[in-house]
Amino acid sequence: EFAQGQPFDLGCHWMHSASLNPFVAIADQHGFSYRKDNEWNQPIHNAGSWIGEDERAAVQALSEANDKAIAAAAAQGRDCAVADVVDLEDPWAAFHAYWFSLGVSRDIDQSGVVDVCAYNDTNENWPVTEGYGALVAAWAADVPVTLNAPVKRIRLTAGGVEVVTSQGTIKGRTALVTVSSNVLSSGRIIFEPGLPDWKSNAARKLPLGVHNRIGVMLDDNPLAGSDRENATVMLEDDEVPLALEVGPYGYSYVVGVTGGRFGSWLERAGQQASVEYLVERMKAVWGNDIAKHVTDRVIVTAWEGDPWTLGSYSAATPGNAHQRAELARPIDGRIFFAGEATSSEFFSTCHGAYLTGIRAANEIAELLGGNR
Repeated sequence: EFAQGQPFDLGCHWMHSASLNPFVAIADQHGFSYRKDNEWNQPIHNAGSWIGEDERAAVQALSEANDKAIAAAAAQGRDCAVADVVDLEDPWAAFHAYWFSLGVSRDIDQSGVVDVCAYNDTNENWPVTEGYGALVAAWAADVPVTLNAPVKRIRLTAGGVEVVTSQGTIKGRTALVTVSSNVLSSGRIIFEPGLPDWKSNAARKLPLGVHNRIGVMLDDNPLAGSDRENATVMLEDDEVPLALEVGPYGYSYVVGVTGGRFGSWLERAGQQASVEYLVERMKAVWGNDIAKHVTDRVIVTAWEGDPWTLGSYSAATPGNAHQRAELARPIDGRIFFAGEATSSEFFSTCHGAYLTGIRAANEIAELLGGNR
C-alpha cells in the first residue's frame, strides 16, 4: 500500500478475458470490486501537444493493420517474429511496439506470431480496485505454506520424489513444480538426474521478459476530475513512449509502466532513475508545477532482478509456440509442471497460472487414483 486504503499492485492488476476468468467469481465471493473496462484508452501526448482525431485514427489504423498481418502470418504457419510482419516505417511504429512490449513483456523482434495469436483474448480487461494481489492473498489465505525454505534439489528416487529445501527434505510420490521458466532454466534448482533436454530447451525458449511499474505518491492531485489524467507520452527525442495514469480509482499516486528491453535497462539503472524518468514525462505533459506535488514515497518494481521469478511473464521466441506444451509435460510420470508459461491460451496471466495448477492437480489425482 502507498497509504492506508491505497493498494498498489506490483504485478497483476487486470482480470483479463474476464468472462473466462475464474478470479471474477472469486472476487465476487470475497467482496472485491472491479471496473469493467475493455481496455486502457489513453489520450496521446506527442512532441509537446495532445494529438487530434486524425492522428488517433492513424494510430488505430496501424494497430488494426499490424494485428491483421500478425494473424495472417500465424494462419500460414509462419512462426516468425512479430517485427518481421508489422509496419516498422509508420510514424506511430514506436507507439505500437511499446504497447506490445507491455502485453507480452518482450519486444516485437523477440516474440513469435503463433504464440501471440494463441492467446485467448476476449477484450474484457477488468482492473481490481482493491488490488489483484490482495484478492489472491484473500483467496489463498487458508492454504498451508512454508516460507523461507527455498528448494535446492528435486531428486527422482525409486519410490517417488525427494525435494531438498533449506529446512529439510520432503518425500512424496509426485511433485508439482510451479517456478517460472527463467528459474527453471537458470539451474538454481538442481534436478537429479538432470532435466531432460526437451524440458530445459522448452524453458529456454519461453523466457520471461520485463513489465515494471513505477509509482510515486502525490500530496495532492491537481488533475482530479480532469479528462486528461491519463496519457501515453511521446517526446521528440524518445525512442520509447511511457503510459501514465494519475490518481487511478481516486487514489493519490501516479503509475507509469515499462516493458521489454527498455524496461530491463531502466530497472538496472535503478529506482531513482526510474522515478526521475516518470516525473520528467509528467512535467512534459502537465507542466513543471505538477512536480511540486510529488513526494518521496515511491514504489518501483524490479521483476527481472527478483530472485524468485527472474522476470515478469513468458513469451515464446519465434518458432517456439509449441514449447508451452513441452513445458507442461510431466517427467517420468512423477514430476509435474504448472504456471503461466505452461498455459497454451492464457499465458502471462494470473488466471492462466491458476488454470494450469488445476490441470496439473487433476493429472496427479488421476495418476494416484484420487478424486479429480
